[in-house]
Parts: sequence; C-alpha cells; structure tokens
Amino acid sequence: MGDAHGDERPEYDPSEPAPPTEAPPLRSTAPQSEFTSKQVAVGFLIMLVGLAITFGLPLVAA
Repeated sequence: MGDAHGDERPEYDPSEPAPPTEAPPLRSTAPQSEFTSKQVAVGFLIMLVGLAITFGLPLVAA
C-alpha cells in the first residue's frame, strides 16, 4: 500500500523486525539524473542571461 505521496513501499509488519532486503526508490535527485542536450542548452542560456543582467546592467548604468 502506498502512502499519501503515492510511493510504493512495503507495509510495516511489527512482528517481522527484519528490514526489507531493498528499499524502493522514493525520488531521483539532480546529480543522479541524466540531462538531455536541450536541457543543458536551456540552462546555459539562462546562465548567460543571468550573467548579462548581473554584470552588464551595472556596467551600462555606470
């Protein structure tokens, strides 16, 4: 039975104190995920825009 988040976990049985042999994966974090080339390109573009705003705007305003 899953919990409120929809994760599939084995039910807890207090009469069986041994933990399950393998815990199910609950989530995937960024360092473990693979990225597509499109996602990398969009991230790089966002970084360039952020750098242009951070450093370019003060230079233009000065």
